[in-house]
Formats: sequence, C-alpha cells, structure tokens
Amino acid sequence: QVLFGHAAVADPTRGRLRHAERSAREGFDLAFAREGGVDVRLDDWSLRQAGDRYRAVVQGDDFALQLDLDRVQAPLLQGDRGFSRKGPTAASASYYYSLPHLRVSGEITVDGRRRSVTGEAWFDHEWSSDVMDEQARGWDWMGINLDDGGALMAFRMRDASGGARWTAATLRSADGSVRTFSPAEVQWTPTRTWASPRTGAEYPVAWRVRVGEREFDVEPLMDDAELDSRSSTGTIYWEGPVRVKSADGRSAGRGYLELTGYAGRLDL
Repeated sequence: QVLFGHAAVADPTRGRLRHAERSAREGFDLAFAREGGVDVRLDDWSLRQAGDRYRAVVQGDDFALQLDLDRVQAPLLQGDRGFSRKGPTAASASYYYSLPHLRVSGEITVDGRRRSVTGEAWFDHEWSSDVMDEQARGWDWMGINLDDGGALMAFRMRDASGGARWTAATLRSADGSVRTFSPAEVQWTPTRTWASPRTGAEYPVAWRVRVGEREFDVEPLMDDAELDSRSSTGTIYWEGPVRVKSADGRSAGRGYLELTGYAGRLDL
C-alpha cells in the first residue's frame, strides 16, 4: 500500500499557496495508516487522534505545521447516514463523514519564522473501492464552516461535456438539524475562471452554489492554488481556501474548494 499526503499554506506575498507532498510505501513503521482510529504516519508527517483531539505535524521544504485540532461538534454523516452516492448507481459511492468547526491552535513556521495561530478547521474522512463511474471526468467540492455555527458540504461530479453527472449536499444548521439534498436541489454555476500560467488548465474558481432554497457566492482567497502532483499521484488539480457570502452579499462562512478533472480526466 502506498500513502500520499499533501499540505499547503497561503502565501499572500506571492499570491499563491505553498505546497508540500509526501508519498511512501507502507512498512517498517515509517509509513502507515492504522485501523481503529486516526493514526497516520508518512515519514516525518503524522496525523494522530487521542479522544476528541487530533494532532497534525507536517514538515515541508519552506514551511512547517504543528497543530492541535479539538472536536467541538458531533461528526457530520454525509449522504444516507454516511453512505455518499457519487453517481446514478450505488456502485459509485463512498463512506464519508466530516468534522466541521474543529478548534485549532498551534504553530506555523514559514521561511524559518515561527508564529502561533488559532482558528477553525474542517476534517474529512472518506473511503471507498469505487468512487467515479466511467462517464465521470472530475468533480467540484466544497466544505464550509458557516459563520452561524452550521456546516455545508456540497459537490458535483462532472461528465465529459462539463455538465453535472451527479450532485449532492448536506447542510447542518446552527441548531444541529441536518438536511441532505438530492441532485435536483443542488446547482453549481461558475461565475469566474482562472487560467494556470504553468499548465494552461482553466479552472472555475468562483461560483454561485444553490442548495435547496439558499444560494452561496464562493470566492477564492487567491486564484493560484493549482497543485501539480504528476510526480506522485499523477494528477493536476486546484484546491484552496475560499470565502462564502449569502445571496444578499453578507459574509456566510469560510472553507475549502476542490476542482479536479480540468487538466485531464481524473482516474480513481
């Protein structure tokens, strides 16, 4: 079994994300993903769980992270009690849960300068033997910590023409009530694109996403968040932090956006 890891920190001075990757074959206690809890090691990277606390340690070439993430909400089960459909047939699916609004504290070191940080995070755990069907080319996904304490996950699988092959969303309100949305209730509409100067791929980095009766405008903190991982996982994709506003222009939350399949079909 081969393990892959990716980490990034925002660099406003460069207007882009700094990336770091690790990959290793499991064995000799240097790389593993143990069962029964979150206990992952990838050389000098690790993510471990102790009760409701997770500790992440990452060492890149020019940045490092040491973060404690405390769970303050119950896990959010995606789809049908954790079974998340990814296509018209049940064969394309995953088991999937999220931990929104993790309370974060720790240190980030960039170019040798260390600083203490606090904030919120979103943790996803998803596993499957078959996620994409043959007609899917890639996906658009976001996980959002809403300002009112709620949480939103939404995605769409795209076909070869760029249309929606399958869409879904889960919204947990501030009062803890959870609603899942069918494909007919979720719509992704791109509002702005960005073209990579390195690969030429064009990504729809800004969106209006409709979930049921609510609409959200999604804008990236920085456009240049492309990751070229052809030397490890063999894929090129875009993922980065975003701000979310409600349809009336008020701040609604912050989170993460992932765009795959725009630089070539993603095979999973």
